[in-house]
Amino acid sequence: MLNARYFNRDISWLSFNGRVLEEAAIATVPLIERIRFLSIYSSNLDEFYRVRIPVVKALKNIAKKSDDIDANEQESILQQASKIILQQQVHFGEILTQQLIPLLKEHGIWLLYNHDLPQALAKEITEYFLAEVLAFLQPVVLNESTSFFPENNKLYFVIQLRDEAGDEKHILLNIPSDNLPRFFSTKCDGEQFICFLDDIVRFNLDKLFKDQVTHCYSIKITRDAELDLKDEYPGELSDQIEKQLQKRDNGIATRFLYQADMPLSILQLVIQHLGLQNAGAVEGGRYHNLKDLYGLPVNNPALLYDKWPAIDLPVADDEPLVNAMVKQDLLVSTPYQSYHTILRFFNEAANNPDVEEINVTLYRVASDSRIVNALISAAKNGKKVNVVVELKARFDEANNLKWAKKMKNAGVSIIYSVTALKVHAKVALVKTRKGDRISYSGLLATGNFNEGTAKFYTDHILLTTDHKILREVELLFIFLAKREKPLKENQIKFNNLLVAGFNLQTRFLELIDREIAFAQKGRPADIIIKLNNLEEQVLIDKLYEASQAGVKIQLIVRSICCLVPGVKGLSENISIKRIVDRYLEHGRVFIFNNNNKPEIFMGSADWMNRNIYHRVEVVFPIYDDAIKQQITTLVNLQLSDNVQAVEIDQHLNQLKPVISGGAVQSQKAIYQYLKATE
Repeated sequence: MLNARYFNRDISWLSFNGRVLEEAAIATVPLIERIRFLSIYSSNLDEFYRVRIPVVKALKNIAKKSDDIDANEQESILQQASKIILQQQVHFGEILTQQLIPLLKEHGIWLLYNHDLPQALAKEITEYFLAEVLAFLQPVVLNESTSFFPENNKLYFVIQLRDEAGDEKHILLNIPSDNLPRFFSTKCDGEQFICFLDDIVRFNLDKLFKDQVTHCYSIKITRDAELDLKDEYPGELSDQIEKQLQKRDNGIATRFLYQADMPLSILQLVIQHLGLQNAGAVEGGRYHNLKDLYGLPVNNPALLYDKWPAIDLPVADDEPLVNAMVKQDLLVSTPYQSYHTILRFFNEAANNPDVEEINVTLYRVASDSRIVNALISAAKNGKKVNVVVELKARFDEANNLKWAKKMKNAGVSIIYSVTALKVHAKVALVKTRKGDRISYSGLLATGNFNEGTAKFYTDHILLTTDHKILREVELLFIFLAKREKPLKENQIKFNNLLVAGFNLQTRFLELIDREIAFAQKGRPADIIIKLNNLEEQVLIDKLYEASQAGVKIQLIVRSICCLVPGVKGLSENISIKRIVDRYLEHGRVFIFNNNNKPEIFMGSADWMNRNIYHRVEVVFPIYDDAIKQQITTLVNLQLSDNVQAVEIDQHLNQLKPVISGGAVQSQKAIYQYLKATE
C-alpha cells in the first residue's frame, strides 16, 4: 500500500486478478472451469500491460518535469506491480503443472505441456503441419536491416540456424494461432492427446529450414493500447500522457516476454533488432498467450459447472409484454433469468404499429446482435429510431462501428458521443402513440444491451412504464442528440435519475450526508453499495466521514478498490467484500437506509474518476416495493457469502470469511431464490 488513506488502483486491481487466479487452485471447482480461470487471469494480465503499465510509465516520465506527480511513487508502483505479477506467475505455473495437468491425465487427457511430442503421433502431426500450418508461416531474418514489426500479443519463435560452413543467423517465425486453433487434439490408444500449435511448429522446423536448427525460443510482445485518457485524467495531464504514447496498433512495447532459458546474447540481439530497449523484459515459459486455455478442446460435461438453465420471467406470452409492464415494473437479473424478455421488448417494439419512436444507447454490442437487428427492422417498418453508439468503447470500436454503419444504411439515426465524453449509460425508451395519447415504456440497466455477455455477467434490467422516470430518460436523449458536453448553461434538472455530468455525484453526496445526519441523531444509519470499481476520492472521503459519524457501510467491490477499510478513526465502520465465482459480478446497486425507509438505486456508474467526471452515466431509483424487496434479498445473500467471497482488510489482504451457521455461496443461493419465484 503506497498511501495510508487510499489503496493504489493498480495494486488493488492486481489483488483482484490474484483472486481470479486462486479460483483455479480450488479443488471443488470443476477441472475445466479451473483451467478457464487460468485463462481469464492471463487475459486480464495482458490487458493490464496494454492499458495500465503505459500510463504508469508515462506518469513517471512526466513526473521528472512536474511537481504534481511523485516520480518515486510511480517507480514504486512499477516495482511493486512487477513483484506481485512475478509471484502470481509462479503460482500460475504451479497450479497448471502440479495440479491441473495431472488431474487431466486421470481423465485420460494428456495436455502436452513442456513435453516432447510422442513418436506415435509424429505422422499425424507432420501431415497436419504440411497440409494446414505451413501455409501461414512467414519467417523473417533478424539483422541490422530488419524492419519487421511484431504485432501485439502475437506469438513468435526466435530461431538460431547454422549452415554447413558453421555460420549462424537468426530468424523470427510467427506461430499462426490467429489463423489456426491453438490446440491440436487427437486420440491414441483410447486416450486424448492435446498439443500446442507451437510444438507442432517446433517439431517440424526441419521441414521449413534446410540449415540446422540449433535453438528455438518463444517470445511475445505486448504493446500499449490506444488510450482515451481524457476518460481517466484531467485535460492538461491527459494531453501530457498522450504525448508519451502512440496509437494502439503501432503502440510502444510495454512488455517483452521471452522464454527464460534464452541465452543473453540472443536476448540482446532480439532487443536490438526489434527496437525493444524501452520494453520491460520479463522471463516467461515455453508458452505464452495462455488465455487460449479457455478453448482447450475437452468435451466432458462432468468437468464443467453443472447447468443452471436461465429462469423465465413469469410473464404471459399471449399478450404484449408492455401490458405486463403497465401493471407493475419488471426486473430481469441476468444470467440467472432469461434475456429473452429483453429481446422480446425490442422485437415487439419494432413490430408494434403504434410505436412511433425508439431510442437506445449502445456501448458494447454483441457480435451477432439480435437487438440491433430489431432496431434495423423497426427503422424499415417506418419508425423513428435513434441510437447513441459509443465508438470509444475500448477494444470494441470496430464491432460498434460495423453495426453503426449497418443501422445507418437501414435508416436508423446514429448519434455519436462527444469527443472525450463517453456515453456509458444503459437506457432504452419506446414512445407509443394511440390517437392523441402518448405513452412510454423503457429499459434501464446496470450492464450493456448485449445478449452475449448477458450469459455470464450478473446484471439487472428494469422494465418500466413509470412516466416520471421515462420522461427524464427522454430529456437525456434529447440532450445527447445535441452532442454537447454537460455545462451549467445547458443543464437539465433531473429529479428521479442520477446522471453523471449533471447531478450524480452531488446526489450521492447528499444521500450519504442524510445517513450521517441520522447517525448523529442516534437513528438507524446504514449504506450498502455494490460496484465493480471504487476509486473517486471525493466519494471515498465522504464514506470515510460517514464511517466516523457511526454509519455502518458494507461494500461489495469486484476489482479496483482504493478505499482502505477498518482503519481506526477513519474507516472502522466500513467492510469490503469481493466475490469471484462462475459469473462475473457486474451490477451496481446502492442502498441507503433512510431511517428504515430504504431508498434503492441501480445503474451503470462505478465510482471511478472516469465515470463521475468524463462519462454520461445513468443511475435510476427503484420505486416498486416488490422489486426493492427482491434486490435487498439478493444483496443480503451476497453479503452473507462465506464460500466465494473474501474480505479485504486495511493491508489489502483477501481473507476468507469465517463460516458460521452454514455455508452460503451467493450465486448459487441467488439462482435458487429466483428459481423459486419462477
